[in-house]
Amino acid sequence: MTKELAIVGASGHGKVVADIAEQLGFIVKFYDDGYPSKTHIEHWPIYGSCADLIALNNTENKRISNAIVAIGNNQIRQQKVELLKQNSFNLITLIHPTAVISQYATIAQGSVVFAGAIINAFANIGVGCIVNTSAIIEHDCIIGDFTHICPNTALAGGVVIGCKSWVGIGSQIKQLIVIGDNCMIGAGSTVVKNLPNNVTAFGSPAVPQ
Repeated sequence: MTKELAIVGASGHGKVVADIAEQLGFIVKFYDDGYPSKTHIEHWPIYGSCADLIALNNTENKRISNAIVAIGNNQIRQQKVELLKQNSFNLITLIHPTAVISQYATIAQGSVVFAGAIINAFANIGVGCIVNTSAIIEHDCIIGDFTHICPNTALAGGVVIGCKSWVGIGSQIKQLIVIGDNCMIGAGSTVVKNLPNNVTAFGSPAVPQ
């Protein structure tokens, strides 16, 4: 049986989230704060803004209970997730059918795991995270809420990454490294030393800027 899923955020990221959702049997409906200037994303119509979705949720016969936020910006994604939770939406976790997820891994609500990603035993993925295409998260890693692990990134065992951090495409993180909150790791970087909160680092090895 199909279910409706409200997707907040109509962008390139939203397209891929919608594709995953449809493969999992959801009927997707987009909501974006660019509405009404923005009315479509590809063939999908945009039904209103996030505020319109919340108002609809208070109309019993038109209610959409399931939602996910498809916004790449970590801070904005956090704001929208928290707003939807406050308004009693059911935040869905989406996992692409080709992703490989250990039975012992934990993935919190509102997160999305893209095609080809691997999440190994006893890894813990927080709320509202993005584990992008072909990312590898090894055993015992801990990923904080609203963090984005970009495509083709590899985290060795026991890596800890804080909340609202961004690990750029093709990066590699050495085992047992700790990266703080609100960090940005540049594309193709190799992180071999711990990084505190609020750091931008890039290079091989990655150097704080």
